[in-house]
Amino acid sequence: MPARILVVEDNEANLELMRYLIEHAGHGVFLARDGQAGVETALRVRPHLVLCDLQMPLLDGYGLLERLRGEPELGTMPIVAVTAFSMRGDESRVLTAGFDGYMSKPIDPGTFVARMEAFLPPALREAAAAEAPDHG
Repeated sequence: MPARILVVEDNEANLELMRYLIEHAGHGVFLARDGQAGVETALRVRPHLVLCDLQMPLLDGYGLLERLRGEPELGTMPIVAVTAFSMRGDESRVLTAGFDGYMSKPIDPGTFVARMEAFLPPALREAAAAEAPDHG
């Protein structure tokens, strides 16, 4: 069973790169281009994982985190910040705010999927490993 992954990102190039990598890994991907649309999409599709930028129009990543954590059905869903903020202390601030993880931009296509899948629930991680296409 592929995971449902929501990507919330306002930069089109980053959004398309993550979409491509997630789809290529065999997962279902849903896209939102701002935090408000991200909340609405999460409520509709109930993703297994949310990857979101921090700086976005309408509702930033911290606002999205707060809104989703307030939803009883989504409160424990992993939410990972994918951000260009990569200065010393940024990761600590993100984790202290309540994100489950932190990934810095630019995205490394060679490691992105494995890092992302580490945040999936164990049963979905195992299913992803079993179904992963062999590109060797």
